Amino acid sequence: MSEHRIATPLTDEAVALLRAGDKVLLSGSLLAGRDEAHRRLAELIREGKPLPVSLKGEAIYYVGPTPARPGRVIGSAGPTSSYRMDPYTPALLGLGVKATIGKGQRGPEVRKAMLEQGAVYLAAVGGAGALLARHIEGVETIAWPELGPEALRRMTVRDFPCIVIDDIYGCDLYEEGRRRFRRIGVSP
Repeated sequence: MSEHRIATPLTDEAVALLRAGDKVLLSGSLLAGRDEAHRRLAELIREGKPLPVSLKGEAIYYVGPTPARPGRVIGSAGPTSSYRMDPYTPALLGLGVKATIGKGQRGPEVRKAMLEQGAVYLAAVGGAGALLARHIEGVETIAWPELGPEALRRMTVRDFPCIVIDDIYGCDLYEEGRRRFRRIGVSP
């Protein structure tokens, strides 16, 4: 397993370097949003209306941050469960999203769409929102401020730590872990 320092926007070449299990330190900007922001993006796509931001080369972090304390740009910013965005993800990947970041496993439709679109799924450590927030240097609301923590945001990050779960070659770190446990006789 390797460690990669990657800057956004993500290119096909950068994504091709990543293998399930690799560590990634992302720097640059990420889109950030959760369920409601994704639902609204999907609605705009369905209606053929313009999106509030281009998705080409983007990484989307599934997060609903807490309010910032004085002197900070953001509060706790831990990942949310990715499966909740699964209904919307294939359409977003089709518009150029190259990575999604969250926690937990993705569904088969999303994994298939990632293979077709050349995109990866990265995990951020759940329960470490305060530590992850230290890697966020700036936050700007792009759309739907009325959604509060679920608004669509752009976050500027430096060395934001992730692990590659699903790569563009069809490897899934969670599946690999289950196979390893079965080989040694442990039920996952």
